[in-house]
Amino acid sequence: MAEPTRRAIVERLVAEPSSVSDIARELPISRSAVSQHLQLLKSVGLVHDRADGTRRIYHVDPDALAIIRAYFDSFWQRSLESFRKAAEQSKGTP
Repeated sequence: MAEPTRRAIVERLVAEPSSVSDIARELPISRSAVSQHLQLLKSVGLVHDRADGTRRIYHVDPDALAIIRAYFDSFWQRSLESFRKAAEQSKGTP
């Protein structure tokens, strides 16, 4: 998710399931590049697709997003707790 284009694709798919062509219309990259990003997102389980005639419609897996959110919530909780402890310790030093 560090790649800005992938984040943009995920944000688009959170808002609305879409085809490669629909996504590519909104981004400054080719349909082929969008497909490559989608395949990577699919390979890690963040995105799924379904057939719709001759097109594939991609959507974000909400369960996968929940796992990512839980990870970052836990990460920030630990980080803030460490910061709080460090701040309290520095109060005691002149």
